[in-house]
Amino acid sequence: MRPVLASLTAIAAALTLAACETTTPVATETPVAASADYAQLMDDLRILSADDMQGRDTGSEGGAKAREYIVGRLEALGVQPSPMGRLQPWEMQGRTREGTKTFSGTNIIGVIPGTRVSDKYIVVTAHYDHVGVNDGQVFNGADDNASGVATMLELAKRLKANPPEHSVLIVALDGEERGLLGAKHFVEAPPVPLSSISMNLNFDMTARADTDGKLWVTGTYQHPYFRPVLEWLPARANVALAFGKDTPEDKGADNWVEASDHAAFHRAGLPFLYFGVNYHPDYHRPTDDLEKINPAVFQDSTELAIGGFRALDAWLDQ
Repeated sequence: MRPVLASLTAIAAALTLAACETTTPVATETPVAASADYAQLMDDLRILSADDMQGRDTGSEGGAKAREYIVGRLEALGVQPSPMGRLQPWEMQGRTREGTKTFSGTNIIGVIPGTRVSDKYIVVTAHYDHVGVNDGQVFNGADDNASGVATMLELAKRLKANPPEHSVLIVALDGEERGLLGAKHFVEAPPVPLSSISMNLNFDMTARADTDGKLWVTGTYQHPYFRPVLEWLPARANVALAFGKDTPEDKGADNWVEASDHAAFHRAGLPFLYFGVNYHPDYHRPTDDLEKINPAVFQDSTELAIGGFRALDAWLDQ
């Protein structure tokens, strides 16, 4: 990520509807009890951020191992391949600390058919690569971005149990850390026409919300109609949604419009939203490890991300 440089009451719902020009969707995701089973979510996070993944660099043995794991998870969930297949290989020039070089990467794509708008797609993305091994140290990238992939896989599991209204492309992208390479290739050679894509929802760093208690939503400045769809979502015990990092006043590293794979969709003229947590001291350091993640915070952040998807899915193309 970021290349360096609880239900509402009827009264509250009525007030929210009165304040908005558009109809706010009703939540379709059943609130999760404190005893909910997050074992698979935490296993996905643990496995993808383990030392034997070698930092999941694009084109590396560790990257291939991570790809094999994600493919296996999609197959186990019964998520079908896209019209062009499960894997989307590509070769592009990307950046390294020593300059540019050619990378061979592979995106992973699955499709879950929609029940209401089957010919329109929400593209849910999370990059599975990280920066590999540097100076003998493994950069495990637990938050960046094993967390986003784990959140996306949890969403896929929920969508198989409770199908979405729109068709959904579940896309694990490669090469984000090398210059958004996999996302660029995806929009250049999409498995479905770009005109059939309703929006991109990108998860990148969804675990360490304890920095400020926020899961940030970037893109509502560019697409203001999304904000009333999401801002009614109630906060979880540890995490609340926050909106921003996307205005002309947000400068440098505080502007996230171009900070992750959603930028490729934005440049292609497609609506996007990016869900991610704020910077923390372990960002892009070998200390971004599983042990730094508070499970309750990560689980709350994942619930907000899934709740956000459900609200958008219910509202789009009405």
